[in-house]
Amino acid sequence: MDINYELYKVFYHVAVSLSFSEASKKLYISQSAVSQSIKVLEQKLNQPLFIRSTKKVQLTPEGEILLRHVEPAMNLIRRGEAQIMEAHALGGGQLRMGASDTICRYFLVPYLNRFHREYPGVHIKVTNRTSIKCVDLLESGSVDLIFTNYPNSRLGHGLHIRHIRKFHDCFIASRKYYGELEQKTLSLKELLEYPILMLGRNSTTSEFVHSMFQQHQLDLVPEIELSSNDLLLDLASIGLGIAFVPDFCVTQKLEELFPIQLESTLPERLLSIVHKEQLPLSNAARQFMDYFPEVPLPRNP
Repeated sequence: MDINYELYKVFYHVAVSLSFSEASKKLYISQSAVSQSIKVLEQKLNQPLFIRSTKKVQLTPEGEILLRHVEPAMNLIRRGEAQIMEAHALGGGQLRMGASDTICRYFLVPYLNRFHREYPGVHIKVTNRTSIKCVDLLESGSVDLIFTNYPNSRLGHGLHIRHIRKFHDCFIASRKYYGELEQKTLSLKELLEYPILMLGRNSTTSEFVHSMFQQHQLDLVPEIELSSNDLLLDLASIGLGIAFVPDFCVTQKLEELFPIQLESTLPERLLSIVHKEQLPLSNAARQFMDYFPEVPLPRNP
């Protein structure tokens, strides 16, 4: 079967925007040309790809299957174009990465600032997702590399992982509302007597802390689960509970908050850069990775 790239390009833009008019604007062709291309592709595949109505466009199950294959291919083509346009120099090109809000805010910003000053011609694109969802961005080809907490259950085979920073998590409480705990040392079991605030279950942090409590035969039931470490700290500040967060994001709030002292030291975690082993990195991505020397894995106790 001959592959008509133009048909699949039209399909991709309609599928992503779920709009024939938006696709026509992106492709600089008429809306009728978009409709005709989709009709030809549907006839070629002998399958309907979209459900059309006066209000909206939806993918059929067959269209969703096709998009899962076409999207990585489109991203690979973009990546190839970007690498060719770079032409061995960083006077242009693109740096595409994925990272969580916390990693961006408390770790990456100074490095992004440095890279932008050193290579102002490179377009920087950062996509915000949880560390778990960032792996999906990498798998689909939407980004060249990701910064993630490690361990991460979504990391599989065919990925190159560089560990770049060690950190510890901590339980943080308000001096105003939990000041009596500041001079105490608690066990994990005693900690469960207080309301725990933490990230939701679709995060590496949630995976980590639940696993830690399970290893001590304890069942953790959080009082509040959110998607933002900053909001967890805000809620801890007003006394809604004790927040579980990475230590590197609490430095600005230590006047009103304090870390709970525990009988057992929490295991160490890592920040890591991940990219696909089999795909060449752009010059921009390689240069950015060079900012981060590798650190060894933590030793098992």
